[in-house]
Amino acid sequence: MTNKAISIFNQLRPLSVGYDDVFDHFESMFNHQYDSISQPNYPPYNIVKTGKYNYDIQVALAGYGKKDVDVSFENSVLTIKSVKDEAEKEVEDNDGVLHKGIAKRMFSKSFTIAEDVEIKGAEIKDGLLVVSMERIIPDHKKARTITIK
Repeated sequence: MTNKAISIFNQLRPLSVGYDDVFDHFESMFNHQYDSISQPNYPPYNIVKTGKYNYDIQVALAGYGKKDVDVSFENSVLTIKSVKDEAEKEVEDNDGVLHKGIAKRMFSKSFTIAEDVEIKGAEIKDGLLVVSMERIIPDHKKARTITIK
């Protein structure tokens, strides 16, 4: 699959200048997608554009609380993963449940975030984790008219 990914992005390289890192990043994401045998679909999530420059990632986490979830951001990657407390596990094993049809699965889900997008915060309410983000456009990237001399 690696050759296919490189050929797809190599066709776009002659049409742009200064985007080498972007193409390299997409090649890495593309290759990672096909390196793993199965991509888990849990937990389900939405990516919602809530304004011109605002985005939310909504992750359905019924039964999870703040202490059960870890949200981290490093090297342009937002990672949301479950955290299992060993003391809580012992209580779950001995809590008298005769049938456990609702279980907290261990999960880890990662999202690549653009460099100009800032994470504003995260909130979990009614079984939905919402991570809010805003795209910050620096002045030098905003549209402008170039004066001809």
